[in-house]
Amino acid sequence: MTGGDQLKVDRISSTEEGETTEVVLGDPSAGRNVLAIAIGLVVLIGAFTLSLFVGSGSISAREVIDAVTGDGQTTTELLVRDFRLPRTVLAVLVGLALALSGVVMQALTRNPLADPGLLGVSAGSFFFIVVGSAFFSATSVTGQVAWGIAGAGVAAFVVYVLGTTGPGAGTPAKLVLSGVAIGAVLSGVSQAISLAHPTTFDKLRFWAAGSLQGRSWESVSVVWLLILLAAVGVVLLSSSLNTLSMGDDLATALGANVVRIRVVGFVLVTILCGAATAVAGPITFVGLMIPFVVKFVVGVDHRWVIAFSAITGPLLMICSDMIARVIIDSELPVGIVTAFVGAPVLVFLVRRTKMTAL
Repeated sequence: MTGGDQLKVDRISSTEEGETTEVVLGDPSAGRNVLAIAIGLVVLIGAFTLSLFVGSGSISAREVIDAVTGDGQTTTELLVRDFRLPRTVLAVLVGLALALSGVVMQALTRNPLADPGLLGVSAGSFFFIVVGSAFFSATSVTGQVAWGIAGAGVAAFVVYVLGTTGPGAGTPAKLVLSGVAIGAVLSGVSQAISLAHPTTFDKLRFWAAGSLQGRSWESVSVVWLLILLAAVGVVLLSSSLNTLSMGDDLATALGANVVRIRVVGFVLVTILCGAATAVAGPITFVGLMIPFVVKFVVGVDHRWVIAFSAITGPLLMICSDMIARVIIDSELPVGIVTAFVGAPVLVFLVRRTKMTAL
């Protein structure tokens, strides 16, 4: 950093529970970040377009173009328009939802390895969808979304109550521990219910691994507005997340309502994670890995982190889905691909990075 850059940067440091947090309020790297976002958008558009040409079936490039630009009703054109295109759109929406929910979770807990799964939100969504399918015949897309969001909301509420009462109330460590405990219980019960109801298990076995296969415009139509509205809410919350990063004491001294920020954050995570889980299953590592990697590119300012995560999350999902389509003769669930991609990257970053509260 040059001397001129240093003059443009304000820093606030706070010490809380033995950890020092430093937040950059000015941004001397704005030009570089804008360039990174522009490049990311170009790559995302390229991946979106390529996704329409990639699949397990043998469809020529000309047939794909005719299907997208024309109104023909051949089997090939219907396959592209009614399955590949909505599947790719859904990959964008799910990647957006998981990435942004991971950003918010990491900010709320000040834990760079936190994600909705760690706080039990994904497990709550999964549990309610299993219950709805097993006992209430809620197998439609709309029904699964409703049950998924309800489950995410209940789990988030329970974790929040447990994490903000008693000794150590409201600390990141207690929130995480509460989430891990609730998630473990709900995941175990979900598996037990699935095994006890063979019909439910058969309907959910592929979905439970995280999959976009067979999704149509119906799935997109049910979740797109929810996810986009929640994404806008995350953008509006970005400045508050920066303030919360300084620690509760300093954030309160600066006039921030810490409780309200956390409640709003949990509501947004509930909607994002519940909707994504309902249509694609419990996909792992996207919400954990994307914000973590993005911070190495654009820094810790949540305004930039949210903007770049909104691009890289969909990009990761599209690329993972393309790999899932062609890696074997019969498609892999995309959740398996994200796990294979995310796990080694995360291990590499953890081994080579000094972990601090952000």
